[in-house]
Amino acid sequence: MTFVGKILVIVIMAFALLFLGISTVVFTTAKNWMVATKAEQKKVDDLTKKVKDAQAQAEAAKSGPEGLDAAKSAFDQVTKQLNTRLSALQDENTRNLAQITAVRTQLVTAQETAKSTLAEVQARRDQTTVLRDQKSAVEKQANEFKLHQADLTDRIRELERQFETATKNNADLREKVAKFSALLRQNGLSDDISQIKGLESPPPVMGEVKRIDSSNRRVEVTIGSDDGLVIGHELFLYRVSPRPEYLGKILIVAVDPDQAVGKVIGNTYQGKKIKEGDIVSSTIKPRF
Repeated sequence: MTFVGKILVIVIMAFALLFLGISTVVFTTAKNWMVATKAEQKKVDDLTKKVKDAQAQAEAAKSGPEGLDAAKSAFDQVTKQLNTRLSALQDENTRNLAQITAVRTQLVTAQETAKSTLAEVQARRDQTTVLRDQKSAVEKQANEFKLHQADLTDRIRELERQFETATKNNADLREKVAKFSALLRQNGLSDDISQIKGLESPPPVMGEVKRIDSSNRRVEVTIGSDDGLVIGHELFLYRVSPRPEYLGKILIVAVDPDQAVGKVIGNTYQGKKIKEGDIVSSTIKPRF
């Protein structure tokens, strides 16, 4: 609840207590006036009784000729005094009744105002309770968000450390790849990853020697990259006539779609010369 709301609640409670006090005073005063009215009514009754007594005395005085005029005069004087007193008491009683009615009206109004004020105070209290609960819920959620934020911050830091490590490892791997690529190229091998992957699973191929150089060290074969050959593949050399015999191995050093060039690995078997028409294959292995 805001500061202004708290002040309003306090002011409303103060007015409620004030109206309650006023209504209590009015109610007490009203009771006193009722008692006073009853007392005056009793006086009227006493005066009425005295009038009746005076009338009785007047009746008694009629029986004697003497003193009749004096008794009548006294009676008239007493009657006049009593009537005057009775009229004054009736006027006062009328005023008291009017005042009592007005006070009762004010009392009812004050009670209604007090009830309305108390209802508003209760509504303010309920609203304060709801706001307090909402504040507690928001504070709880804020604490949960703070914990979650702390966890995320720790996770970010961990990921940053992992990223730094990965970046460093990537730089190291790039440096190693560059060195290996240079080494492969120095040895006449390709650093193309597709060709390197091809070395892992040589395809089942078979072809023939198409040409051979004068040194008998390089041969051109009738199969190439369309058949799955890549630089670095090793093929076996055979001759089928006049009898089947193993000649050696070649290493593919250049590849075209329909042909390839290979160089003899080491020496041929028993120093035999390679001829055009000899067989090259990746599946037929020598048996010694």
